[in-house]
Amino acid sequence: MQKIFISGASRGIGLAIARIFYTAGFETIICSRSKQKLAQAKAEMPDLHTFMCDMSDKMQVENLAKTLNEQFGALDILVNNVGAFSTENILEGTAETFEQLMQTNVYSAFYLTKGILPLMTAQKKGTIFNICSIASIKANKNMSLYSISKYALLGFSKNLREEMKNHNIKVINLLPSSTKTDAWDGTMIAENRFIASEDIAKLVFDAYHLSKRTVLENIIIRPMLGDI
Repeated sequence: MQKIFISGASRGIGLAIARIFYTAGFETIICSRSKQKLAQAKAEMPDLHTFMCDMSDKMQVENLAKTLNEQFGALDILVNNVGAFSTENILEGTAETFEQLMQTNVYSAFYLTKGILPLMTAQKKGTIFNICSIASIKANKNMSLYSISKYALLGFSKNLREEMKNHNIKVINLLPSSTKTDAWDGTMIAENRFIASEDIAKLVFDAYHLSKRTVLENIIIRPMLGDI
C-alpha cells in the first residue's frame, strides 16, 4: 500500500487531500495541533493515522519525522501543507509574528523533509508537494510578513527539486490564491470568489499520477474571477 503524509491536515486543504487519497486506498497519515479535529477526521476515516504535532516547534517536528520513519518506513508522498497566516507588514508588524510565520511556513517543511529524505532517497522514488501560495510570487503590502515566508518556502522547494532530480524524487509546488476553508468563516465575500479545497486536492492527486518521466513543477491556482 502506498503511503502519504500530510502536515496540518485536520481541516481545509490538507483534509481535502487526505480524503481523496484515503478514498483511493492509500495509507494516509496526518498531523495537527488540534486533538479534537484529529478525532473528527478519524471518525470520518477510521483507518486514518493521526499524530498531534505543533509544526512550529523544531523538536516536535524532528520527533515526528523519526516516528514516521520507524512506524511506516519510506513514504511515497510527503505533503508540506501546514501554514500560518498574518496580515502584518514589515513596518508595523512584530518580530515575534515574523519568526512564528517562518517557523511554521518554512522551518517545518525543512525539518520534516530533511528527516524523511534518507529513507525516500534510499528507495529511489517519491513525491514531495509543497503547498506554497500565490503570495510566493506576488508581493502584498497588506500581508508582507506572510508573503516573505511563502517566498522562502518556494525558494526552499526549488532548491530541493534540483537536489532530488538524480534521486528520482519529484518536487511539486502548488501556489493557490484564496481558498475556501474555515479560516474564512463569517466572511461576506461570495463563495464564487474562492477556490474550493477539493479542487486543490484533485490537482495533487492528478499530479501524483502522471508518468514517472513527467513532473508538474509549479501549479498556480486562482479563482475564476481572479485574486481577492
